[in-house]
Amino acid sequence: MMSDQNKPQGKPQNKPLSDWIGSREIREETIAEFPAQAAAAMLDLDGEPMTPPMSQGDPLPPLWHWFYFLPKAARSRIDSDGHPKRGGFFPPVTLPRRMFAGARTRFIRPLTIGEAATREGEILNVAEKSGKAGKLVFVTVRYRIRQDGEVRIEEEQDIVYKEPGPIIPEPMPLRSLPDVPAGAWVEEITPDTVLLFRFSALTFNAHRIHYDRPYALDEEGYPGLVVHGPLTAVMLAGLTVRHNPHKRITEFSFQGRAPLFDLYPFRLIGRPEGDTVTLEAQGPDGKTTMQATAVLG
Repeated sequence: MMSDQNKPQGKPQNKPLSDWIGSREIREETIAEFPAQAAAAMLDLDGEPMTPPMSQGDPLPPLWHWFYFLPKAARSRIDSDGHPKRGGFFPPVTLPRRMFAGARTRFIRPLTIGEAATREGEILNVAEKSGKAGKLVFVTVRYRIRQDGEVRIEEEQDIVYKEPGPIIPEPMPLRSLPDVPAGAWVEEITPDTVLLFRFSALTFNAHRIHYDRPYALDEEGYPGLVVHGPLTAVMLAGLTVRHNPHKRITEFSFQGRAPLFDLYPFRLIGRPEGDTVTLEAQGPDGKTTMQATAVLG
């Protein structure tokens, strides 16, 4: 929970967006068992070899800190798209579309389940741009998560706001997907409404493109429900962990390139080279929808 003395240090909302650079917030929370256990169930990891029971004292898997320190906006503060209304810690960008476009994460030590933790956030940059896609605003935020007085995780996230775009056509699945290099890891994922709903619930994310099909199609122009970018990133990190049970991820970065939908299966692909793994999610049309890199230590 965020303590009263550590509320987000937001700026008056009549200021330019760049005035939000340097805004800070502090959230305090116990890394409880339930979100980790629920995530393991969501990802079908219960009973898998090398998967701990997610009990007190166990290490939290990489990227699962996204199930904690969640914004808890009141229902009256939710906008028509399901996101919290703009302002506060993040700048009040008026562009209607918002995406978690990428992140760079350093895992110094795993978080420990059952112990208190503190997350410090700071807005590092706000950049307004204009291009073929219309107006864009890029917000970079840095988080540091501490346990026992030491930084365990450092992360920079890229949040992109943009204007409404054209209707996105349904991807046309290939009869046969491209071959992958010898030695690559491949997993096929079939997204469904239960998976997307559970991930939305675990991240307290009410963005309607992930569960409200009429809204996703009619209001935002998607051909189906959108698979969360962070969910894809969590799965790519999990692919790496399963193939390297005796090492841990020390760095992970990802960049979204295109959305995935609940219409067809998609592939996760990992290409190991020493202690570096090049990862991607590949849509049913063979196009790369997310690129990622994991460093093992």
